[in-house]
Amino acid sequence: MEQQNTGPRALDSIERAKLGIKVFNMPFDQAEEVIDDYVSQGNYDPASVELFKEQLDTQRHIQEKSVEILSTGAQILRLVVNAVVKNMPSSTGDTSNS
Repeated sequence: MEQQNTGPRALDSIERAKLGIKVFNMPFDQAEEVIDDYVSQGNYDPASVELFKEQLDTQRHIQEKSVEILSTGAQILRLVVNAVVKNMPSSTGDTSNS
């Protein structure tokens, strides 16, 4: 005889992927509403839903910090290039060394 599990179930990897794609470009508050709406239609384990939300929030935080780091790196590179260009010996146009 097969035993049926009637307790709450965790969000599986396919559901997390589908939800992740659906909420990818949404602000976190809006994404959280979409997730809550999705899980309200089934018997999902609240802990697994909260874990997914935390993972989503962490991913967004990492993306924001990555953008900041990229921007800072571009500013540093621009400063270095400008300093190198300023300190290059200027050519006088005199090519009569031969």
